[in-house]
Amino acid sequence: MRGTDDSGRAFDEVAIGETFSRTVTVTETHLVLGAGLIGDFNPHHTDETYARGRRFGTRVLHGMLTSALMGAPVGMYFYGTAIAYLEHNARFVAPVRPGDTLTMTWTIVALDPKPKHHGGVVTLRGVARNQNRVIVAEAEGKIMVGGSKRISSGREAMPATAAEKSQRRAPRKKLTR
Repeated sequence: MRGTDDSGRAFDEVAIGETFSRTVTVTETHLVLGAGLIGDFNPHHTDETYARGRRFGTRVLHGMLTSALMGAPVGMYFYGTAIAYLEHNARFVAPVRPGDTLTMTWTIVALDPKPKHHGGVVTLRGVARNQNRVIVAEAEGKIMVGGSKRISSGREAMPATAAEKSQRRAPRKKLTR
C-alpha cells in the first residue's frame, strides 16, 4: 500500500478498470473509539448484553465507521495527489462485527479530466467483504486528483512559465467616462 510520501497515484497515471484493495480487522477499539468519535452510543454498538438479544446476536460496527474504513484505501491510493474527496455513497448489506476482517476493493470506473485543476475526477466503485467473502458494504466515490503533469483536454501539456502566462494576457482597456 502506498502512502509514505508523495507516492500516491496521479490522475494521468490511473486507468479505467484498475483496482486496489486494503484489509483491516475490526477490533473492540474500533467500536469504542468510534462511538466516542461520532457520539453514537446506541447499545447495538456499545452493550454486548443488550446486543446479544437482538437481531445480530452481538454488537456491530457503526455503518458510518464501515463507510470510513471503506474510504481509507481511496485516500491512501491517492496519497499526496488527492485534491478533494467529492462524494462517498455507501450501502450496508450485512453486519460488521468485532473480529471481522474486511477487505475493501475499489475499481476505477470513470475518468473526467479537469484541465483547470491540473488533474481530474476519478469515479470509483467499491465493495467490502468479510473473511467469509460475504459482501458487507458497497460504495461509490468521486475524488479530484492532481496530475503528474498539467492536463489539457485529456492530454499532457507542459506547464506554462510566468513569462508565457503574462504574454497571453490581453492588455486592460482604460475605462473612460
